[in-house]
Amino acid sequence: MLRFSPAESVPSAWVRRFAPLLPTAGEVLDVACGSGRHARLLAALGQRVEAVDRDARALAALHGVAGVSLRQADLETAGWPYGGRLFAGIVVTNYLFRPGVEDLLASLADPGVLIYETFMVGNERFGRPASPQYLLQSQEMLGWVRRPGWQVVAFEEGLTESPRLAMVQRLCAVRGDLVARL
Repeated sequence: MLRFSPAESVPSAWVRRFAPLLPTAGEVLDVACGSGRHARLLAALGQRVEAVDRDARALAALHGVAGVSLRQADLETAGWPYGGRLFAGIVVTNYLFRPGVEDLLASLADPGVLIYETFMVGNERFGRPASPQYLLQSQEMLGWVRRPGWQVVAFEEGLTESPRLAMVQRLCAVRGDLVARL
């Protein structure tokens, strides 16, 4: 499991930037939420949040936070626990499990917003993660949402200096009726 500095416990600027697009109706899923920096942000913005992580100790930091429901689940070994359940928004940062991407996308409601940010090839020069298993290929996320009814709101990839030097890829995409309102 990756550990980050205190600066990385601050909500991502990417998530803060696109959180206002999340529909107010429905629930937002914070995938691999860790200690909950984004779940807290979203709940403070009035969203109902389902926070999922495999680490019970990390989830404990969210116990009692208003508007946040907790689920301990290992998404990589136990399977996707949200089959048939739809979320108005899905937020993922610093996490990649390629075999679960289709399940994750299928759990986004129509309308819905996907906000995703994680590491890409080239990050091995700066530390962890360094395994290709956890590093996106250039423009890989764009391929996930090239399908009818989806629109990319913003996409970027490359070197970032904050909260630490890293190669990242970021995507905000909308699905369904939200497309017409952009």
